[in-house]
Amino acid sequence: MEVHLDEGTSSWGIKVERVEITDVRLPQSMQRSMAAEAEASREARAKVIAAEGEQKASRQLKEAADVISSSPVALQLRYLQTLTHIAAEKNSTIVFPIPVELLNLVRPQGRSNRMNEIFT
Repeated sequence: MEVHLDEGTSSWGIKVERVEITDVRLPQSMQRSMAAEAEASREARAKVIAAEGEQKASRQLKEAADVISSSPVALQLRYLQTLTHIAAEKNSTIVFPIPVELLNLVRPQGRSNRMNEIFT
């Protein structure tokens, strides 16, 4: 661009040192293409950020599961916290998981075969 300007102005003794472009008018198709490219770039970054967040959350869940599984007391505490959370939601039905071994302790002696059929 500078060479072309110098060719036209050198015969007059004028040297062009700087050119500023103040307004660029792009065709609509070029504007749409640029906007689509920018949108695709934003979506790609958002997907990467979401994937990194899921990866971090899964690592933390694994760590929590490792801690809970290594300590029966921690597991019981988590169980009680879950029951408290469920009770706070005012649901009409709450299911309590009860180990089968506990049911064997409270069943009547005369029905032992029938209870075994039901719970095993």
